[in-house]
Amino acid sequence: QVQLVESGGGLVQAGGSLRLSCAASGNIFRLNTMAWYRQAPGNQRELVASITSGGSTNYADSVKGRFTISRDNAKNTMYLQMNSLKPEDTAVYYCNADVTTTLLRGRDLWGQGTQVTVSS
Repeated sequence: QVQLVESGGGLVQAGGSLRLSCAASGNIFRLNTMAWYRQAPGNQRELVASITSGGSTNYADSVKGRFTISRDNAKNTMYLQMNSLKPEDTAVYYCNADVTTTLLRGRDLWGQGTQVTVSS
């Protein structure tokens, strides 16, 4: 069994910073593309940023220049450094990973979500 656990959310004032982490554990053969999504109340879940196993990244236009996605393959962990936060960044942030298990099965996994609240 493989699971993703997020941490690092919280309450911050506009202009502040937070760092989210997503740790994968279990019967992992390979972590492929990983990503952060977010969902604000009344909105659909949207892609924030993604990173391949080789380190190629992709960002939503709304976070370019402010957020940085990274990963530590040795620790099976992904990060999201969020700077210059705005009230509109308030949402539940979810970790997503394309995982190949030790049984060589593909799994699309989600974490439980972590709340990020940015006050004005």
